[in-house]
Amino acid sequence: MTGPGDPPEGTPEGVPGGGDEEFRSVVFDESFIRAARLQEFSAQERLDDHAPAVRDSVPWVRGRSSRQAFVLVLVIVLAFATAVYMGVRNPYQRVAERDPEPLRVTLIPLAPRGSVPGGKPVVLFEHSPAAQFKIGAEGIALPAVRPTGNFTESEIVAALDAAKEYIVRSSLDPQVLTGGAVRPVRVLVDPYQQDQFDRSMEQPANDGRHAATGWLVRFDPAEVALADPKVRVRGSLAVSEGGPGLLEITGDHTFVYALRRADEGRAAADRASLFTVRRELRFRFDRDDLRDHQIEVLQSYVQAGPLACAPDAAGYLRPLLAGQSTEEDGPAGTDPYGPGRATAALCGELAASSQPSPPRSP
Repeated sequence: MTGPGDPPEGTPEGVPGGGDEEFRSVVFDESFIRAARLQEFSAQERLDDHAPAVRDSVPWVRGRSSRQAFVLVLVIVLAFATAVYMGVRNPYQRVAERDPEPLRVTLIPLAPRGSVPGGKPVVLFEHSPAAQFKIGAEGIALPAVRPTGNFTESEIVAALDAAKEYIVRSSLDPQVLTGGAVRPVRVLVDPYQQDQFDRSMEQPANDGRHAATGWLVRFDPAEVALADPKVRVRGSLAVSEGGPGLLEITGDHTFVYALRRADEGRAAADRASLFTVRRELRFRFDRDDLRDHQIEVLQSYVQAGPLACAPDAAGYLRPLLAGQSTEEDGPAGTDPYGPGRATAALCGELAASSQPSPPRSP
């Protein structure tokens, strides 16, 4: 058997005393360890005889700390700059920074000669200048698009789409025409014009600024209903630059509505009459408007008839319906289907050529 200090397998063969011989002088037994006295150096002794507990930072470590501090400062500066930039780009903040240009409205009622023709909508349309007009939004055709000096083709397309959407909502939406809805139009109006829009809806006035009928086409639902929801439309859109960073769209469209009395029910559709509205609208867009799909309405020039000259048409258009007439004398006859603008008078006379002609007897 091997001794207590030998390996379990015993001393290797051929090696005197095994591998412990050369370390035997430094091996301590248990009694020596128990008798050993442990001594802890004082703070002063450690300072005098030993290396410092904390080493000085080497230059490359100090350099790394400086770089980290620089990166932290840079991140803070970038975050602050981003916050300032987003504040400048806020579409509602620009309202306070920019002088608003209000909508200017011109509304010319066109009084008929004699009584207003009546009949079935399809017959009236067939015998009117609107016979070849397209129905609804199909009549609002977009022009060929070419980039301008400051606007790309995609930006011009975005402006044309917004202008067409405004015209459709404000001239063709049944809820706007006879339902009293205004929100479909309001959401497209640039924020700085919305106060003027709201006042025009709540307190319409024929002052050239606050006529609801300058923003949209609407009839009093207590008096008028649509005899045919298919409105006939013809017109055009044109593109131009309105100044540095400004794009303008001009629309000139004629809308023909078949109307009836609201209190006679659908049976009165056979006694419908046509009502014509020609709207010339000028829109303006900056890049914020293009981004937000909103629109500035700068000018609204409206001719509408058959309409009596006396009633206030700022809140609602109040058409003369089938069989009604007015004895008021107006200026020379005005044809809303013809080119050029009407007289600058506040009331015109609806040209006989713009009314449906009586059907020929077989």
